[in-house]
Amino acid sequence: MCTAGNAPMIAPSILSADFANLADEAAAVAKPGATRADWLHVDVMDNHFVPNLTLGLPIVESLLKATDIPLDCHLMIDNPDRWAPPYAEAGAHNVTFHAEATDNPIAVARDIRAAGAKAGLSIKPGTALEPYLEILRDFDTLLIMSVEPGFGGQKFMPEVLEKARAIRKFIDAEDLTLLVEIDGGINADTIEEAAEAGIDCFVAGSAVYGAADPGQAVAALRESAATARAHSDI
Repeated sequence: MCTAGNAPMIAPSILSADFANLADEAAAVAKPGATRADWLHVDVMDNHFVPNLTLGLPIVESLLKATDIPLDCHLMIDNPDRWAPPYAEAGAHNVTFHAEATDNPIAVARDIRAAGAKAGLSIKPGTALEPYLEILRDFDTLLIMSVEPGFGGQKFMPEVLEKARAIRKFIDAEDLTLLVEIDGGINADTIEEAAEAGIDCFVAGSAVYGAADPGQAVAALRESAATARAHSDI
C-alpha cells in the first residue's frame, strides 16, 4: 500500500536543537495543531560507523519522559544487532539502522519489531537501492540519506531523489506498506522537490530549530510538501 496519499510528516532533528534544553526544544514542536511535529528525530552516532559522537540511549530514555511526540531513532552505529533492540525496548516509536552496518538486516528488523518498535532501514547516498528491494517487506520505514551521514548542516544532494522515485514505483507495484523518509539538507528550498519525488516523511534540523518559531517552521514545511505533492505525477 502506498503511503504517499497521507499528509506529509515532519520529523525535526534534535541534532540541531539546544542540547542543554532538550525538553524545551521538544515542547516547542509539540503544541496541538499544524505546528506539531509528527516525529522527533534522534541521531545516534558512535564515532565508529560515522566520524562523530552524539546522543545515546540514556538521552532517548530521558526524552521519552519529556515528550509524547513519537521518537524516530536513527542509529548511525556499528553492531545494530546488539544496540538497536534496546531503543525499541525503551519506547522509541521507530528505530532505523544502516544497511551498510550489518550482514543480516532482516534479523535486526525482526528483533526491533519484537521489542515493540517499527523497524527502519537506512541507506547512504552512494548505496544502491536494488540489493535491498526484496527485503523491504520486513521493514516499516526506508530512510534515504540525502547527505553523507555524520554531521548536520550539510548541503542536500538532489541526485538521491532518483532512489525516491524508484522506491515509490516499487511500493506501488508491490503493494507495500512502507513509509519513505529522507534526511539531510531538508529546508524550505529543498522540501518541494523531495515531496514531488514521493517522500512521506521529512527530517529537518536547522530548518526547524534554527527558526525563530520552530512550531511555525514545522507547519510551513508540511504545507510546502503537501502543495508540491499535489502537483506531482508520482
